[in-house]
Amino acid sequence: MANLIFPYPSPLITTSVTILLLALLCCTTRTIGIQFDPITSSTSSPPSSFVQTKNAQFVLNGAPFLFNGFNSYWMMTVAAQVDQRHKVTEVFDQARAAGLTVCRTWAFSDGTGDQALQITPGLYSEAVFQGLDFVISEAKKRGIRLILTLTNNYKDFGGRQQYVAWARTLGVPGVGGDDDFYTHPVLKWYYKNHIARVLTRINTITGTAYKDDPTIMAWELINEPRCEIDSSGDTITGWVQEMGSYLKLIDNKHLLAVGMEGFYGDSTPDRKQFNPGYQVGTDFITSNLLESIDFATIHAYPDAWLAGQSRYEQMTFLQKWMSSHLTDSRTILRKPLVFAEFGLSNKATGYANLGRDLFLNAVYGTIFGSARYGGTIGGGLVWQLLADGMDSYNDGYEIVLSQCPSTSFLIGLQSRRMSALQHVLAGA
Repeated sequence: MANLIFPYPSPLITTSVTILLLALLCCTTRTIGIQFDPITSSTSSPPSSFVQTKNAQFVLNGAPFLFNGFNSYWMMTVAAQVDQRHKVTEVFDQARAAGLTVCRTWAFSDGTGDQALQITPGLYSEAVFQGLDFVISEAKKRGIRLILTLTNNYKDFGGRQQYVAWARTLGVPGVGGDDDFYTHPVLKWYYKNHIARVLTRINTITGTAYKDDPTIMAWELINEPRCEIDSSGDTITGWVQEMGSYLKLIDNKHLLAVGMEGFYGDSTPDRKQFNPGYQVGTDFITSNLLESIDFATIHAYPDAWLAGQSRYEQMTFLQKWMSSHLTDSRTILRKPLVFAEFGLSNKATGYANLGRDLFLNAVYGTIFGSARYGGTIGGGLVWQLLADGMDSYNDGYEIVLSQCPSTSFLIGLQSRRMSALQHVLAGA
């Protein structure tokens, strides 16, 4: 299954074919020699140990740690509204029922308004912080670990553009474009202050400092960093080196990732062929080789990155994209890899639910196959899960598990496979 490339189907394919195909997928997994129990057999006890890395793989209590997970970036800001917290609980409950054990979500919201965590540099909303406290405590109850991202490349929820805007408003000299976020000393100081404030936060529900809470699996420095003024990746690598070292001075218990999409830079000209036709100012190899970075990440949205190309070409790209990064994480980086974002938009031309299921199956099959044969992959995080009634958060990639039975089945199947494989490897 790992190397199959699936063209997208016609939207005329019926639901009965979907069910038949997924049943066949389920049967196929049982031919590989791994038996698995129902999802409900997975432990949901609160995390008590920190996830670590060893020999380019994730480990927990000395044993291999594999997972299937999801993104729900919105959790903190929704939980800041007490009467909306049930949506966070609903998604965690549905995720747990599907065997999902890792969630990636934002630990930032910069700017003005009632959803801002950081209102101005150094000034924080206690109500929004308590929303994040709630998210962590709810994840802890269900045995779900969190990857918390500390800022954004984009203007959504503030991000680096907001840091630049703050500096301009305050009259900081020498601030130009958004890419100054990576180099200007005042902007770097703003960001370091945010790192310190989040990591040393004492959870008002659990009483545990974030930096001491094993519910948090890892930190990410920034979601999808990009730099227009330096396509080589050197500017971002320098920023990662400085910020990663600073974060580790405060917290050496948790894992750290950059938060990259996986674009190759100038250090590996031969690997640029695997980029989707362009660079974004990052270097997957040099940044992830830094000592402070514990694991690498990749994202993939072939329907958006290769818009206008055929569906077969998009899936061919995806297979090569995953294969190259799996190889590089094993042979060059020698660090674990997480497929931290992937999805298929329902706004794509010719979209059908079966198309998304086949896309997910291709990703999941590659992840499982790599993990089974000793690869560095730890798991994948689908983008994105929502609760019922969250239509305003729809971005085309949304999945409401209660409304998508075939997709929910496929996600649950991957959870069972990864859990079963983890048990097999632990006993090897």
